[in-house]
Amino acid sequence: MSQPVEAKSRLSNFFKVLIQAFKGIEIDYTTISIRKAIVLLAVPMMLEMIMESVFVLVDLYFVGHLPNSAEAIQIVGLTESVLTIIYSLAMGLGMAATAVVARRIGEKNTEAASRSGMQTIGLAAAISIIISILGVVFAKDILLLMGATEATAVQGVTFTRIMMGTSMVIMLLFLINGIFRGAGNAAIAMQSLGLANALNIILCPILVRGFGPIPAMGLTGAALATAIGRGTGVLFQVYHLAKGSGALKVKLAYLKPQVDQIKAIVKIAAPAVLQFVIASCSWIFLAELVATTAGKVGSAGFLTALRLMMFFILPAWGLSNAAATLVGQNMGAGRMDRAEKSVFVTIKYAMIFMGMVMVLFLTCGHLFASFFTDDQQIRNVAVEALQIMSYGFILYGVGMVLISAFNGAGDTWTPTKINIVAFWLFQIPFAYFLAKYLGMGPTGVFIAIPVAEVVITVASYLIFKKGKWQKTAV
Repeated sequence: MSQPVEAKSRLSNFFKVLIQAFKGIEIDYTTISIRKAIVLLAVPMMLEMIMESVFVLVDLYFVGHLPNSAEAIQIVGLTESVLTIIYSLAMGLGMAATAVVARRIGEKNTEAASRSGMQTIGLAAAISIIISILGVVFAKDILLLMGATEATAVQGVTFTRIMMGTSMVIMLLFLINGIFRGAGNAAIAMQSLGLANALNIILCPILVRGFGPIPAMGLTGAALATAIGRGTGVLFQVYHLAKGSGALKVKLAYLKPQVDQIKAIVKIAAPAVLQFVIASCSWIFLAELVATTAGKVGSAGFLTALRLMMFFILPAWGLSNAAATLVGQNMGAGRMDRAEKSVFVTIKYAMIFMGMVMVLFLTCGHLFASFFTDDQQIRNVAVEALQIMSYGFILYGVGMVLISAFNGAGDTWTPTKINIVAFWLFQIPFAYFLAKYLGMGPTGVFIAIPVAEVVITVASYLIFKKGKWQKTAV
């Protein structure tokens, strides 16, 4: 009798924790059970990452069923590849904000945490204005540079202008969520993405295909739906910042530039931004290499595979973000032992999740690809890419957690150096060698991706075990 009762009690406790994770509660993550802390942080963070990838998948689904689907998918994919640079800036700043805010929260200094968050927002707004102007002016040139034909670039210029022109919305959505994550309030970050996605899902079919008096706008409609959805999500975030939800109690006065704080943030953010830019530029090069060796069909297939891959592995990235918050807060509280243990417990969960994704791609990749395009040639390329890339997923999950742990500790230089070696000095030359010199075309590119991720994971583990990250001052 005792075993069924105990099992029922454990299940009941799990659902209680799950409900708390969805609602968001103010709690000291440096004192509760590590497993409970991971669930409270990881569940909303994983859902947040899923919903971020849903933006692209929704766009991809509706434009993938337009008359010129290959060109439409290529335009979305190439624009998203360039937008990854903006994502990199946003994630780098967001990672810096997470590290600083988490450390201050761990020290129980909520005012300093709030000030740091607002200083990062001001910095991000200034940067994104410049990017928006450049994106609008050079939209067509960007598509041409990425390997699009003249006709495709002309067709996609409005889509790219809208997406690049609203870069501040993208930047703030990532950044403010990073601030909330650092404070341990992952539920608000999840809710903001939920609202943004709901609007995008409602508006995308209406604006792409037309509805009643609203004309069909095709690609332009997809861009508008995404921009409106993300913009609403940012307004939701700003409301909660102004309201003072959770530990953060922000004031408008905190936006006044503080040189010392900005320098401290930039010191962490600069290598973090570079870290993500290195990875993003590598993906851009790989996309261009596929486009030049396999044409628009190969390009569309690869980009479809990438979007599917990101959708399924972003939850693991959300899980790794839980490790970043726990490392930062426990270091702030002087609990180095808990910080390290949090990382290895998170790694175990990440390996299980990524193993499940690997099995899904190996067995059901063709079903996922068929959902987004009716073109059999595009499907074939997408399925091949998914199956090859999935072989490295388990180690990829381990690597993501370790990289996030370094970043959460404020040691953003270590992952940056690892990325330089793994992506620029190894993956890109290796992909080029396989694709061009061995004549493997896109298949060579697909092979280079999991091999590089193995290099990242092994290097990250060896460096993490040395423990220098524990001495990082923030």
